[in-house]
Amino acid sequence: MGKTIIEKILSQKSGVDAYAGQIVVADVDYVMGQDGTAPLAIKSFKEMGGKKVFDPEKVVFVIDHSAPSPNEGVSRLHKLMREFRDEHGIDFHDIGDGVCHQVVPESGKVGPGSLVVGADSHTCTYGALNAFATGVGSTDLAAAIISGKLWFKVPETIKFVLKGKLPKGVFAKDLILYLIGDVTADGATYMAAEYTGEAISDLSMDGRFTIANMAIEMGAKAGLMEADEKTFAFVKEHGGKDFTPVFADPDAVYAKVLEYDVSELEPMVAKPHTVDNTAKVTEVAGTPIHQAVLGTCTNGRLEDLRIAAKILEGRKIHPRTRLIVAPASRKIFLKAMEEGLIKIFVEAGAAVVTPGCGPCVGTHNGIPSDGENVISTANRNFKGRMGNSNAFIYLASPATVAASAIAGEIADPRPYF
Repeated sequence: MGKTIIEKILSQKSGVDAYAGQIVVADVDYVMGQDGTAPLAIKSFKEMGGKKVFDPEKVVFVIDHSAPSPNEGVSRLHKLMREFRDEHGIDFHDIGDGVCHQVVPESGKVGPGSLVVGADSHTCTYGALNAFATGVGSTDLAAAIISGKLWFKVPETIKFVLKGKLPKGVFAKDLILYLIGDVTADGATYMAAEYTGEAISDLSMDGRFTIANMAIEMGAKAGLMEADEKTFAFVKEHGGKDFTPVFADPDAVYAKVLEYDVSELEPMVAKPHTVDNTAKVTEVAGTPIHQAVLGTCTNGRLEDLRIAAKILEGRKIHPRTRLIVAPASRKIFLKAMEEGLIKIFVEAGAAVVTPGCGPCVGTHNGIPSDGENVISTANRNFKGRMGNSNAFIYLASPATVAASAIAGEIADPRPYF
């Protein structure tokens, strides 16, 4: 019987002929913690009697959720992480380096066939690189840091066959919002989402990361894609070693096979307060917007900034709307500066902040006020997500966010393309 991508990776890493439903203990290739989760992992590491990490080159901590630190309590946690780095010599990304789910792919440490665990639910982002990457709790992270191993229940897989080409003004974010709206927020719980088809092949790596990033928003354990020339080019560009791609067998068994034609897809928006509460942009157009956010681990990459800059160039944001721009990494920030994108944002009236997660998770850099509407390129719009449970968060593509910032209300971006 054939195997899915995730069954093959877990078989290779565990040495077991693994199929969906089995429990295996597998070797992990890379382990990641961020400043919202690593301090608890360090505490658990010590409680477990940990003396050293299994491989310093395979463990990374990233300070991104509150970077730079907004208060003394967070500063103590950051200090704890830096002390762990100094003691064990692990990989480390300090304030300003960027969001964990951008700096890890940029590091070249993850690629086709990798098994990665991170104490952050959007670790599934790396599935765009043909890796099995998934979020775990801080205690499990500590166990992996010590042993280099972790147990997994092999997930079933839903195969998404995405046919056709995306229309102008419609992007990867619109596609994944549409899929989540259709499958629902718990429609793929503890399954793997395997994305394939012409629409995926046509996407850039930036677009593919967006799709994989939000697999968790339909409940999935991971979101995976097969490797192709774009994948190999990305890995090579970032100094990655030789990886072995993993392909699903033609006779692999799937829990479901869902087919979609994306050629008529329209810009999508997720309405408060759930990601699967989706609508076409035309159905919510005119909703007042007080704050717009461009960035996050979902849509803070160079392609996203270029799309928004194309709309914002020579224009001003609405006088009653704030626009916050957070590039996903230092490297992206520098490239955006070289291309003149940052100048466009600043001239349009945006506030450009340190690469990081602040506005998305509500730690700093743009907490909305009571009753305010926010449109964001983030991946979650739960009540209180951005730091105020009395605000309302709409999710959309960089194009829709930029168009809405100009209009001061939710606006269709297609007239700009």
